[in-house]
Amino acid sequence: MRSFSPSDMSTGVLHSYLLGAVSPRPIAFASTVDEEGNPNLAPFSFFNVFSANPPILIFSPARRVRNNTTKDTLENVLRVKEVVVNIVNYDIVQQMSLTSTEYDKGINEFEKAGLNMVPSDLVKPFRVAESPIQFECKVIKVEPLGKEGGAGNLVFAEVVKFHVHETVLNEEGGLDLLKIDQVARMGGNWYSRANKGMFEVAKPISKLGIGVDQIPQDIKDLNLLSGNDLGRLGNIEKMPTENELIEFQESVPELELLFEEGSSHEIVARAQEYLNINDVQSAWKVLLLKRRTNGNSGKD
Repeated sequence: MRSFSPSDMSTGVLHSYLLGAVSPRPIAFASTVDEEGNPNLAPFSFFNVFSANPPILIFSPARRVRNNTTKDTLENVLRVKEVVVNIVNYDIVQQMSLTSTEYDKGINEFEKAGLNMVPSDLVKPFRVAESPIQFECKVIKVEPLGKEGGAGNLVFAEVVKFHVHETVLNEEGGLDLLKIDQVARMGGNWYSRANKGMFEVAKPISKLGIGVDQIPQDIKDLNLLSGNDLGRLGNIEKMPTENELIEFQESVPELELLFEEGSSHEIVARAQEYLNINDVQSAWKVLLLKRRTNGNSGKD
């Protein structure tokens, strides 16, 4: 067995050991607003429930390791002491991951991730409509744990109301844990799906992803792409160029027949095959070529 002293390690290396060892960790998908009412949405895996009476959730927006700056979520709860903690299930894991991209202050991560805002009943921040369980909370205190990069800030959030989708309830009105299909954070790119085990989610690109809001509306209107598909498509810096589309079509000759005779379902299914192997650029090329060659006139 090897032994380590935190004082002898860089914060980044220590951080990776802690996250890999203390896992899987539940994810607080935290919705906040600033003083002007602008929404913010971000995930945090330093999170758990710590009391039932009163009902207290605690999550920790840590100071950034690389430059010791603080996150918008922390700044928001210090000024507007309210938060909605949304539970993340597998159906929205890619969209959740996209919100961890560091968009400029004032950018609406709900829109970037293609998630719907629902007004809360007792607090100002919005709920994530697609989340199976949403906790409206009042922030009762924020406890900083240090002043250096990597230091946590414990946000004590008292639940004042919560909402549960009926689809995740059992016949007795309790939670059906299999139906919730929660995901939890592990180290690196790894997550754990509560009812099926480990899987990978590619980290958001280092540059800003275009976001789900930039996907052409006619592609979204097909209603054939899942939330996770949309999240992957939004995680690119820019869409393929016309020249890239031509080169791709010439390199995959069977696509011509697919676009001429295939239905929208078949064409989108081909794009999803690429998404499932994390080849997002090829998926985009299939969808954009569909628009160029037969638009919305393909068979359904």
